[in-house]
Amino acid sequence: MNNEGYGSTAKVVLSVSNVRKKIARKWIIDDVSFDVREGEIFGFLGPNGAGKTTTIRMLVDLIRPSSGTITVCGYNVNRHPEKALQFVGSIVENPEVYTYLTGWENLQHFARMQPGVDEARIAEVVEIVRLDQRIHDKVRTYSLGMRQRLGIAQALLGRPRLLILDEPTNGLDPKGIKELREFIRKLADEGLAVFVSSHLLSEIQLLCDRVAIISKGRVLAVGGVDELVSRNSPYVLWDIEPFDKGRELLAARNEINITDRAEVTLDDTVIAGMGTNSVITIMEDELIPEIVAMLVAAGIEVRGVHKINPTLEQLFLKLTEGETIE
Repeated sequence: MNNEGYGSTAKVVLSVSNVRKKIARKWIIDDVSFDVREGEIFGFLGPNGAGKTTTIRMLVDLIRPSSGTITVCGYNVNRHPEKALQFVGSIVENPEVYTYLTGWENLQHFARMQPGVDEARIAEVVEIVRLDQRIHDKVRTYSLGMRQRLGIAQALLGRPRLLILDEPTNGLDPKGIKELREFIRKLADEGLAVFVSSHLLSEIQLLCDRVAIISKGRVLAVGGVDELVSRNSPYVLWDIEPFDKGRELLAARNEINITDRAEVTLDDTVIAGMGTNSVITIMEDELIPEIVAMLVAAGIEVRGVHKINPTLEQLFLKLTEGETIE
């Protein structure tokens, strides 16, 4: 993850401004705004039902916003869809491929629908997505990760400036997710603007440069991943004995806040490793040596100190007051 180079000097490829969408008298999307710039991976993060797919459908002109504007490379998607969408490659939900054809035959089929896409371009995208060893095999023999890469190859045929991926890691195993993450980063490093929607917060934190967090159709925060995460103070987990006296000493310090909301502030792996004598504090990690010395001087046995770096999940839970991401 790298937030450098994505300031105001980077060219805006996708601009979404004050977009709203009403369906059956209900506002599904309410005043959503963000920009996506060339060479960056932009994450659109929110729980299922938050409005991610509805927003993506508006980005590619499958449905129209009730108000607001969407532009791609300066062209209004609703007023000039042909001009705007010539710069867009997308996979909305699952990539559509013909399993009884080879990968190459699939790409030939989609190439016929786009002007200026020849066999040389097909070979080029096959190399980009690293399918050259299997491209002439039937797609039914492909793993899910290979099918995902074939779908991205299809989206890249027309040399887009913007690649839109809706939940691209769905169903992939950890190895497939890692490979896809590295592949998407390579595309961005070559100047492509990549828009990725997901409900997998940890993956978005590893993958993206900037994110928009959406909940119930509204954008709650937009910014660099590191910038947003830094809004949360780090958590420090203390394993101490005797527990009551140690907790009392920690609580007496003005610089330390003790929280009992472990299920909200920490992920499951941390909670599973907590002992009965664990205290969760919110504090600056620079204070840890001083606090350890204080506890030891007071006769408290410090069995473990664990700094837990802030995460997008913690930020999301804080912004949504504990709303689930699933």
